Amino acid sequence: MSLMTSLPAGYRALVLGASGTIGRGFVEKLTLDDRCAVVERLDRTSVAPLILEEEAAIKLAVNAIASHGPFHLILDATGALTIDGQGPEKRLESMSARSLARAFQINAIGRGLILRECIPLLPRNERCMFGVLSARVGSISDNHLGGWYGYRASKAAGNMLLQTASIESHRTRPHAVFAALQPGTVVSRLSEPFSRGHETVTAENSTTGMLNTLNGLAARPQAWFVDYKGLSIDW
Repeated sequence: MSLMTSLPAGYRALVLGASGTIGRGFVEKLTLDDRCAVVERLDRTSVAPLILEEEAAIKLAVNAIASHGPFHLILDATGALTIDGQGPEKRLESMSARSLARAFQINAIGRGLILRECIPLLPRNERCMFGVLSARVGSISDNHLGGWYGYRASKAAGNMLLQTASIESHRTRPHAVFAALQPGTVVSRLSEPFSRGHETVTAENSTTGMLNTLNGLAARPQAWFVDYKGLSIDW
């Protein structure tokens, strides 16, 4: 059964960050959807590798699959919590210029460049969707615990880039849906050190929930910020 019933039959999909737990989940779901004609995937192992820290590499990777579009569904499942072996800073004294720069390089600058390269691959006059993985800790108004400086700030910056791009893109693609998606604390090897005390969700349920949520969102001149259960999150 198709999860993306609001997209045209024979829709084409692109998943970036397809080698990660959530990215793989998206690819598996879409590959099984008989209404989906094509599922393209990009990651660090692609023929043209997707390397978030390298602007030229992002452009080359997207150009390598551009002729297979337009894509009615683009999912950006890139991003990182642990970078260079270092997890999120719990205290102000643990923050450094390098850790902040690396977080922004991957979670914000990389996202912005992906938006720049991929939004032109969306159709102009059909319903389409651009979903990006975000995080509840990227919400400025929902920050009650503090800590995680670089990750919080870079995710908030990534959200702002998405919001701004969605406003501009609505002028030429009025049927496009843009959404920052909170996947929940997905059970994986990478999330295990940070999942204590948090409700966890399987990749299967998270990806199904995010696709269902995207499917039901209306096109509007700004982005949505929602979790995998379909609940709205304050920016």
